This record gives sequence, structure tokens and C-alpha cells, in this order.
Amino acid sequence: MTGKPIAELPLRVRYHECDGQGIVFNAHYLAYADMASFEMIKTAVGSYDKMREDGFDVVVAEANLRYLAASRFDDELVVTARVEHVGTTSLLIEFEITRDGETVVVVKTRYVFVDTATLKPARPPAEIRDAFVAYAPPRD
Repeated sequence: MTGKPIAELPLRVRYHECDGQGIVFNAHYLAYADMASFEMIKTAVGSYDKMREDGFDVVVAEANLRYLAASRFDDELVVTARVEHVGTTSLLIEFEITRDGETVVVVKTRYVFVDTATLKPARPPAEIRDAFVAYAPPRD
């Protein structure tokens, strides 16, 4: 994990999120990361609505999950979001999902800033971009 945490989201695994094997169904980890992404936006720019009012949104362009351990019903998890890279129109965010300090899953998601009217990639205003850069690791 690189960069300082921009958001943390504690959650408890619900019964309906588990599959027939009794473990969290893989797609739910993307939902957990998505939930934490709203906390990340809140930390960076104040609120998701404010970013949209400024004419910008983010969409997922790419997601990768690395499974390291199983989670089960009633496990208490923490999703920690860190900014890995801020590009001209994109963000690379790493979500580390842990249980009792053990990494369970690492989700890496590339978001693209888009203009809300056209849904085309667009450069966000400097204050939005700079808010994320503040959490990114220093560049060499």
C-alpha cells in the first residue's frame, strides 16, 4: 500500500453476501470498494453532490481484485482507500480490505473524470484534482 489513507469504511459482512461455500461472493468486494469510494470523495471534495454540481463525475474504467483470504458472515471488515496516482483525467485508487489487521482483498480501481453533460473524459478543476493529489504518494 502506498500513500496515506484518504478514507476508511468499517462494515460487517451480511448473510446474503455469502455464497454456497459460506464465504463472501467475490462481486461484493467491488461493492465494498464502491461504498468506500463515496467516503473518499467526501474527504477530498466535501461531497459527491458538490463534485457533480461542479459538472464532474467519476466512472470506473478498470478494476482488479486480488484475493488473499476468505471472509465469512458477520466478519468485521475495514476498507481503506489510498490514492496511488492522479493523472490528467484519471485516478488510480487502491482499496485494502482487512479483517483484524489481515489483508483479505486488494482492489485497484481506475476512475476517469467525466463531464456530467457529455459523459466524456474531462480534466477536473484544479481544486478537485489537487484534493486527490494531496493524498497521493510523492513522485520520485
